[in-house]
Amino acid sequence: MTNKSWDERRVKLRELLRELRNRDKDMNQTKLGNILGKPQSFVSKYESGERKLDYIELIEICQVFKLSITEFDALYQKKLKKK
Repeated sequence: MTNKSWDERRVKLRELLRELRNRDKDMNQTKLGNILGKPQSFVSKYESGERKLDYIELIEICQVFKLSITEFDALYQKKLKKK
């Protein structure tokens, strides 16, 4: 199993995280960072692949977008199936 930042699964994860943020036209990286209690650079770094998220951080992001981890995973699995 690869652990590279640019493997397809990680790219799709980052795409999904950006898409969730961009669904709300008023939600930018700074606003999301503020809601999470983190700097804008936290959001920028995980969206660009410079930083990996841990499970708790992912749950917190899901909560902001009113998604359960199960719902998030379903969106992620669907994204993986699209080539």
